[in-house]
Amino acid sequence: MTDFTALAERYLAAWNATGTDRRALIDELFTESAGYTDPLGAVTGRDDIEKFFATASEQFAGLRFTLHGPVDGHHDIARFTWHLGAEGAEPLVIGFDVLVVEDDRVAQVHGFLDKVPG
Repeated sequence: MTDFTALAERYLAAWNATGTDRRALIDELFTESAGYTDPLGAVTGRDDIEKFFATASEQFAGLRFTLHGPVDGHHDIARFTWHLGAEGAEPLVIGFDVLVVEDDRVAQVHGFLDKVPG
């Protein structure tokens, strides 16, 4: 049985990582043909996921993704809320992600943005 909280924490760690650390986490976490979709883009495969994460990291330099609240999951699906912001500050972005899991790895991400900068 998948530990959905640990999976969500590893997923956010991949968002927060840089360079080769990010790539290693993505390779470990995502299936080879994983997909990622949110209001800002849709990509398929680890290479494109890495590029998508890197672009966001550059855009929001100095900010970190953190888990907010419990992770809810059943069967092969997990959902959770995350915050993006500086430590101790009001989050700049709030989102909600749904992970589809295959053999304890992320096969698909469906992301939603609840709060974005104006």
